[in-house]
Amino acid sequence: MIGKTALLIIQNKITYIKLIMINFLSLFLIILLQVQMNTEEQLLHLFDEHREYSLRVNPLFATSQGDHRFNDLLPASGLDAVEKNVEYTKQFLDQLDHISKENLSEESRLNYDIFRILLENTVRAYENRDHLLPLNGWWDYHTTFADLANRVPLNHVQDYENYLARLAAFPEYNTGYIERMQIGKETGFVRPRIVFDDYLATIEAHITEHVTENRLYTPFVNFPGAIRPDERERLKQNASEIIGGIVIPEFERLRNFLRDEYIPKAAESIGITGVPGGEAYYQYLVEFYTTMEITPDEIHQTGLNEVERIRGEMMEIVAESGFGDDFDGFVHYLRTDPQFYAQTPEELMKETAFVLKKMDGKLPELFKTLPRLPYGIMEIPDYLAPRTTTAYYSRGTADGTRAGFYAVNTYDLLSRPLYEVVALSLHEAVPGHHLQIALQQELENLPKFRTVAGFTAYSEGWALYSERLGLEVGMYDDPYSNFGRLSYEMWRALRLVVDTGMHSMGWTRDEAIDFMAVNSALSIHNIRAEVNRYIFWPGQALAYKMGEIKIRELRALAEEQLGEDFDLREFHDVILLSGAVPLSVLETNVKRHVEEQMNGRTDEQTNR
Repeated sequence: MIGKTALLIIQNKITYIKLIMINFLSLFLIILLQVQMNTEEQLLHLFDEHREYSLRVNPLFATSQGDHRFNDLLPASGLDAVEKNVEYTKQFLDQLDHISKENLSEESRLNYDIFRILLENTVRAYENRDHLLPLNGWWDYHTTFADLANRVPLNHVQDYENYLARLAAFPEYNTGYIERMQIGKETGFVRPRIVFDDYLATIEAHITEHVTENRLYTPFVNFPGAIRPDERERLKQNASEIIGGIVIPEFERLRNFLRDEYIPKAAESIGITGVPGGEAYYQYLVEFYTTMEITPDEIHQTGLNEVERIRGEMMEIVAESGFGDDFDGFVHYLRTDPQFYAQTPEELMKETAFVLKKMDGKLPELFKTLPRLPYGIMEIPDYLAPRTTTAYYSRGTADGTRAGFYAVNTYDLLSRPLYEVVALSLHEAVPGHHLQIALQQELENLPKFRTVAGFTAYSEGWALYSERLGLEVGMYDDPYSNFGRLSYEMWRALRLVVDTGMHSMGWTRDEAIDFMAVNSALSIHNIRAEVNRYIFWPGQALAYKMGEIKIRELRALAEEQLGEDFDLREFHDVILLSGAVPLSVLETNVKRHVEEQMNGRTDEQTNR
């Protein structure tokens, strides 16, 4: 038998061992907490490092973010800069690999994953030689540069000095892009010849005979009151010398390079798969723009299915409008009846403003959270209007010093039917691009990179989904505007078929135009411009419908599982308050929201 003393000794040892284990466990938990804190801090520090790097390497981006340290600089644009950026990106990826994801919070793991995707996209783009095709026909570097006065502060003398310094830096900026295109030309990695038929006009518009007629001279016509008269004269003189002696000759150099060297070597085939390495490049573009692991064939079939579904809904309106099953007759009526077209640019702008003001008042019915940044409407500049699309959105600045702008194309008014104005305005302004992008810029609970990150399938998918939201608040108050909405949805479905058709299946340009003309009410002018856009910018047009399909699927899932507890305004918060994310992340967010709502409902029932 064990004596009392021995028993006490054993009990004391057991107690001691328990205390040691408790202390060890406590120490382990403290160490684990410290590791977690350190890991979280490491990740946040990496985000900050990358943010600082991004601001320094892209001064124009810095200015747009309200960081004015580099307001006198343009980004380096040559091949060396591209290669250095990829090397730095790989270093950031290496640092990310050394951060233990398992020790991060759920939200930080999400930030980790999105950050990795963005970095890997940069590397993959370079590996697929995307940098050798800097022109895509959509706000290319020279047209963005020509709009510089609308993208920088111009309130004080120093602002004007910074602006002039950037104008003077245009030769090096231009040289970098020409260098990349030169390599593309030499290796056969070029854009199709057909898209350059009227492209040079976007450059020649800035080769003005008189400096004062140049778009970049605009800030020197009307100065802010804070600038003295003597300073104004000096700045005008400097502007004349820089624009006339440096900038205009650079636009001439770009025009001459494209006209004399690049375009003659441009690809005869319209499909990107016709250039060396084009098939792999197109697959990369498909995955990049849709944020999905999907093939062109799968997207093509999805498009065909959507075209058939939407066509059925369109035929219902055709029949209700007294045209029976005569789709072509109804479309001809829409394309030719004067009642559906503005007589002047001012009339089109007024109709657009009316639609947007009406939608502004309905936003609280759909959303709990709205952005503070306002938006305006403007006409697309004359030099872009003939060859660009129907409209576009230009984001405001993160510091709130510049509003967002919805730009409307008033060129060729017979190609801008009024029955499309509602859907188009909801897409580009509210509740589409402006609401989503401005709200993302204002999010304060996310790392900075999340407030500017862009995933096309998300942002364009949201904008297309927003067109449909107009149905829920009575914006489509006649069959023609509703047909316009369906025509726009059809337009995005047709993109899935046409883009993959031309770039993966050997379709001709005429086949693409005919397919769109037969299945939509879009004007022929718009259809031709759009098909040229898909030829010029492969893959991007796939994002709209694929993103919208996913958002509608997720809403249907939430509605089905939550039933009467489904709250549309809360659902929109879930979609919007994480900023732009890949579609897989969006799906995770919505499913988590649904699960939390269902668990909350179960707990409430249990407590009754």
